[in-house]
Amino acid sequence: MRASRRTLKRRFLVRWYRFWRNDQVVLSALAILAGAAAAYAAIGFRLALQGVQFLFYGFSSERVHTLASQLDWWHLLLAPAGGGLLIGLFLRYVMPGQRAQGVAQVIEAGALSGGRMSLNQGLAAVAVSVTSLGVGGSAGREGPMVHFGAVLASAIARRTHLSPSLALTLLGCGVAAGVAASFNAPIAGVFFALEVVIGHYALHAFSPIVIASVVGTLVSRLHLGDFPAFIVPEYSIVSFLEFPAFLLLGLLCAAIALIFMWSIMVASDVAERSKAPIWLRPAVGGLLVGAIAIFFPQVLGVGYEATDGALKAAFPLWLLVALIVAKTTATAITLGSGFGGGVFSPSLFIGAMAGGAFGMVAAAISPELASSPGLYAMVGMGAVAGPVLGAPISTILIVFELTGDYGVTVATMIAVSVASVVVHEVLGKSFFIWLLERRGLSIKGGRARQLLRSARARDLMSAEFVTLPEGATMASIRELFRNSPETGFFVIDEEGRLSGALSFADVKDVAFEAGLDDLINARDAARANPAFVEAGDNLERALALMDASGDDHLAVVDNIADRRVIGILHHRAVLREYNRALLKAHDEEHDNI
Repeated sequence: MRASRRTLKRRFLVRWYRFWRNDQVVLSALAILAGAAAAYAAIGFRLALQGVQFLFYGFSSERVHTLASQLDWWHLLLAPAGGGLLIGLFLRYVMPGQRAQGVAQVIEAGALSGGRMSLNQGLAAVAVSVTSLGVGGSAGREGPMVHFGAVLASAIARRTHLSPSLALTLLGCGVAAGVAASFNAPIAGVFFALEVVIGHYALHAFSPIVIASVVGTLVSRLHLGDFPAFIVPEYSIVSFLEFPAFLLLGLLCAAIALIFMWSIMVASDVAERSKAPIWLRPAVGGLLVGAIAIFFPQVLGVGYEATDGALKAAFPLWLLVALIVAKTTATAITLGSGFGGGVFSPSLFIGAMAGGAFGMVAAAISPELASSPGLYAMVGMGAVAGPVLGAPISTILIVFELTGDYGVTVATMIAVSVASVVVHEVLGKSFFIWLLERRGLSIKGGRARQLLRSARARDLMSAEFVTLPEGATMASIRELFRNSPETGFFVIDEEGRLSGALSFADVKDVAFEAGLDDLINARDAARANPAFVEAGDNLERALALMDASGDDHLAVVDNIADRRVIGILHHRAVLREYNRALLKAHDEEHDNI
């Protein structure tokens, strides 16, 4: 009897131990911690922003443009400039990489670094973004808040020694909680994390991210109240005949989204090509933003008050159009000159103005069929933000959670879908992916492709290759094919530079023709200008060259100028390395799941 009890007790303890050692249980518990950490970080970010804003403007309210319009012109001009100088000095002497960070770095960490992010860099990025927005930089706070939430989640993953796959899921938990806490929109938080960072909707990632998003929402509501980011009046669609108008609005918003993203890239290029030192660029940018704010104070900071005004149809048509131009310009200058901040709030701002203006024009053309300009502003808000963020599903869900209206949501779905398709066809990427590609990073293929990009030709090349002088006779070539295990050779000129490649296919028609041995040499038979790689080229480039040329092997040269052959790179070796990377990535993804 006692033995039986001991056996039952042992079985219970084993099962209890296995339960708490199960990765999904551990991850769910950590998701609660990550969600709470991200939510409190978002709250702290907002409080710190208000503190900086009070220091520079004398108020901490979100009624920024109303209160700023009461200040002297020189105050509006110098506050962003002075803050920009502080940011520039911080970037120059403190910030790693000398650039602000945001959602793009989270995507990079998720795709290429197994969800690992630096806590020190994250803290420095928060300081830059808080200061940038507090001094009036025209950018968004959601991106930095999401970034910081992801950094904290990554720190938790590192402390608990999670595998790359689990660390990536926990990274998504931090992102979801950050979005949920920002907008009081838990569903949108979940899908933003899955859509933008994780890249799939598998159940093992879905459940912890839902938990984190709910926890983030509860913490935010506990401290800030159960209020959405925007107080939206009740709107209703007048007629289903309006739906073609929503389609046209999607086309308009696609054009505006492309101009918005392009403007930021152009401003960044201008700043980088300028001779101004990096510490001075934000100050110059702040001065320009301040000059715009003298006439349009709505561009300062996050711009939620102005966005809310558009949703309530409080602005005339001329001001809506003017604010589209002013906000696009101010945001481009802000982010291009080195300020921190995101593009979420500016894209919502610009979309709301575009939608409101479109709604007024539609009402003027057909007043009996047009809904309120505020409804069009809500739809336009999603139609610009969706393609910019590369997150159409999340954007639609944010609109639904803000309005709770299915009719408005359906209209938003139409406009967002049209805008996203057009932007994808024209640009082929979101703003964040564009930023990464401009830095020479590509997340296509994930960790497996990244391994090919990081490995070099010299790592896999073989030193067993055969070279022929250009004057080698056909008899000597036949002898090589007869006795050498290699199936191809490289032809070099008198100075030892690669000039051609020979395979059996190149010589089979002439190698056995009587009387041609003294007429044809290696230079005549070889393929001129063969594909080759430098020793420092990555394996992705090598594989692309092999696919384009059809060659099973490439010459590896020391450099493009000398073209001296130092090795041979076989197609099978590159494929074997790629397959190994795929298996490793697959094992990490499904390890202990």
